[in-house]
Amino acid sequence: MPKQFTFRKSERLKSRKALDALFQSGRRFTQQPFRVFYAIKNTPGLQFGVSVSNKNFKKAVDRNKIKRLVREAYRLQKNELQEVLEQQKKGMHLFLVYIQQDIADYPVFYKSVEKILITLIKNLREDHS
Repeated sequence: MPKQFTFRKSERLKSRKALDALFQSGRRFTQQPFRVFYAIKNTPGLQFGVSVSNKNFKKAVDRNKIKRLVREAYRLQKNELQEVLEQQKKGMHLFLVYIQQDIADYPVFYKSVEKILITLIKNLREDHS
């Protein structure tokens, strides 16, 4: 049965406790236009969140549009990362912070998320071996 391109409520990273732990002790790197925070955990499951600064985008419409486009790009590409995590019997918290000053187009988000996921998969494989 082919994988579904879904993004369920249980896959959203919303817990304040988990977010605080992620920002304090998780790993991070920058892939324009995002700052990426992630933490590998021993319990299975992949949780994802995205944030856009209120300082850079005053209008909620703009912030919501960016978050919607990023979640869509992630939803369509997350399956390979999920498969690697399932093979290694691990989980991950992943959080993207949009750091650019202007709104990018969807193809930019798609390519950036693709590069982020490739980097994460590479890091997982290096840590596992």
